[in-house]
Amino acid sequence: MVKVEVVYLGGLRTEAVHGPSRSTIQTDAPLDNCGKGELFSPTDLVGTALGTCVLTILGIYAQKHGLDVSGATASVQKEMTAVPVRRISTLSTEVTIPLPAQTPHREAIERALLSCPVHASLHPDINKPIQFIWKA
Repeated sequence: MVKVEVVYLGGLRTEAVHGPSRSTIQTDAPLDNCGKGELFSPTDLVGTALGTCVLTILGIYAQKHGLDVSGATASVQKEMTAVPVRRISTLSTEVTIPLPAQTPHREAIERALLSCPVHASLHPDINKPIQFIWKA
């Protein structure tokens, strides 16, 4: 179990403190929802969690199989909707993997990334496609 403490700083900003490490993150409301948009918004952090989770799972797989995936990237595009309530509608993720498309690990890697805990935890109404780009 991990505890995160969050305090409201005023001006639509918060600061979260990660219990075990004491590292911090601040958020700001987005421009389209009364904020300044100067920091990650809470919903931006959901997209960030998805991208970092996918790359972490890739790293774990690579470590277990003696592969070097240094330089792999994930790009997550978040789209919001107001219907029926304001929420994330889509998190489109593009993962660039620095391995040849013909790698014998391709199917297992793609399956592992699609089962990352954040992807699996997102509400089923959120469209969450992942596109894989293989570059040796």
